[in-house]
Amino acid sequence: MPNISVETLEKNAVKITVTIPVEEVQPYLEEAAQRISQQTTIPGFRPGKASYEVVKQRVGEMKIYEEALEVIVRKTYVETLLSEKIETVGSPKIDVEKLAPGNPIIYTAEVARMPSVLELADFRSLKISPNEVKAEESEVEQTIRDLARMQTKEVRATASEPAKKEDKIVVSMEMNKEGVAIEGGTSPNHAIYLAEDYYIPGLKEQVIGMKEGEEKKFTLTFPKEHAQKILAGADIEFSVKLKEVYHLETPSIDDPFAVSLGQKDLSALKEVLRENIQKEKEREEQMREEREMLELIAKKSQFNDIPDLLVNEEVQKMISELQNSVEQQGLNFDTYLANLKKSLADIKLDFTPQALTRIKVALIMKKIGQVENIAIEEKELDEEIDRIAEAYAENEEIRKQIYSPHYRDYTEQILKNRKVIELLKVLMVK
Repeated sequence: MPNISVETLEKNAVKITVTIPVEEVQPYLEEAAQRISQQTTIPGFRPGKASYEVVKQRVGEMKIYEEALEVIVRKTYVETLLSEKIETVGSPKIDVEKLAPGNPIIYTAEVARMPSVLELADFRSLKISPNEVKAEESEVEQTIRDLARMQTKEVRATASEPAKKEDKIVVSMEMNKEGVAIEGGTSPNHAIYLAEDYYIPGLKEQVIGMKEGEEKKFTLTFPKEHAQKILAGADIEFSVKLKEVYHLETPSIDDPFAVSLGQKDLSALKEVLRENIQKEKEREEQMREEREMLELIAKKSQFNDIPDLLVNEEVQKMISELQNSVEQQGLNFDTYLANLKKSLADIKLDFTPQALTRIKVALIMKKIGQVENIAIEEKELDEEIDRIAEAYAENEEIRKQIYSPHYRDYTEQILKNRKVIELLKVLMVK
């Protein structure tokens, strides 16, 4: 058995020292020598068939120790965490203190402990108030207008027709500052919807009235607070050629329009939209209640130190979520940050308090599940995993992952969290 010592460090971290006796190292060395034999040409021996002594003479014993080290550390580290009942987060920092033939192997591992709830708030005495939600008629009307806009048709204007403020135009455009082209400021086919807000102030007014094939040069002064520093407060010279003009024909909002969307008439369409809006508002209210309940419990609970590593990982996860959301909308993430006048470092700083709260919420949900003895029956877990797997009937690789022990543990925790939420709603929403 390895000799193990555990030292508590600051910020809920530990330093584990593992000493592996010589006799326990030997089996790892034998396996390492065999792997080297498979990878090294040794005269007189087929790959993998040379003995330990032969391999040692060929490559040196230290090479065998180095080959064995990764497997030794990986296996004994996991065994140490299990035997010492240490829950960790993140990867350990490994330092090898002794690696020499004929001697015990000694290494240290510094790692952050999984934080825990020192004192759980009395959630049974905590209350939150629900909000009444209702689909407003103005929301129904706005949704119908949005649907109509989505079915707008673009009709090419004749070459003699000037661009009007309701049209869409396509231009070739070049932007210069003091005679020098601005990076990213040249576009051969740039679409502009003249009825909508545009990120270059004053440009729409310059191009309204132009005809197909017409060229125009003008200068615009950008606001001092513009997101792009190179443009902020600067006089920018534009060279624009109008290439195409399109009239936008939006369908009338009437019974035929409703029929085109699969409804009997306009009244039926409004009722469907009203129901959908109501359901969405109810869903959002449920999420708000869940968030308020959990954050209230977290605020009134006590925790031991939460490692910076865990907070940083949660911040990075939140940034990835944000980036995916932005890119799904067809936007560039760097441009999005520039429009916010924020750097990535600013976003990380902004997200840190929320990341800390999310970690605390996860900890209290797990703790409540333990305190309330919330368990998931095997049948219930099997049914949930089968339900998830059905969505990937044609993807065998994903199905294998879904039926893996790791995913099973993950799904079990998700189901426990749902039951925790259900319990808290009964107790706290009044």
